[in-house]
Amino acid sequence: MITKETPRRLDPQKVVDSALAIADDEGPAAVTLRRLAQLHGVTPMALYRHFKDKDDLLAALGDRLLASVVLPEPTDEPWDQQLHKLLTAFVTALRTHPRLADLTLPRILRIEPGLNFAERALELLTEGGFSTDDAAEIGRQSICTLIALVSTDPMTREATDPVEREDSLRMKRAALSALPPRKYPLVTASADTLVCSSSNDRYYGLGIDLVVAGICGVQNKE
Repeated sequence: MITKETPRRLDPQKVVDSALAIADDEGPAAVTLRRLAQLHGVTPMALYRHFKDKDDLLAALGDRLLASVVLPEPTDEPWDQQLHKLLTAFVTALRTHPRLADLTLPRILRIEPGLNFAERALELLTEGGFSTDDAAEIGRQSICTLIALVSTDPMTREATDPVEREDSLRMKRAALSALPPRKYPLVTASADTLVCSSSNDRYYGLGIDLVVAGICGVQNKE
């Protein structure tokens, strides 16, 4: 008696897990529905039941990052200190998958975790004295800046293989160090940091500090 093989059930969350792994190693361009179908032993058509196209799948990756943002509880601290913690929580989530940071921007106002984050940011900005419109503009530009901070992390743009990465960094340092120090004294002296920050925590901490300081500077001018 010939029996039909039971179709394999596809878990869309596991597909997202696989897509995240591919994107982390090779970038979002390497994520394809055909490749994911092969990984999960199904036909591409099985994926189309859950994701209408690649853009839909990439949106799911952005949603996964936003869902991982842990919003700090409101406190009695000044608004700018609470904003700093909120933005730090956002950056912390993006740092887990830096090559996908750009995918969060179009999703923030589309899903509940993103809307909750946006609402809290606007609450703090209006508490700081900004009008609703100014808070929206400042919030948008701040988020764009932080996404760029993550996506342009010098280490993110290097090869994932440790040996290749170190070789690349060594060549970049050597190129800067070889510049004439009389003409570029500060560039040559800071070659190591210009090529790659000495500490990832310092890189991100300083970036968030600059964003919050800029917001406070705008508020003080008004």
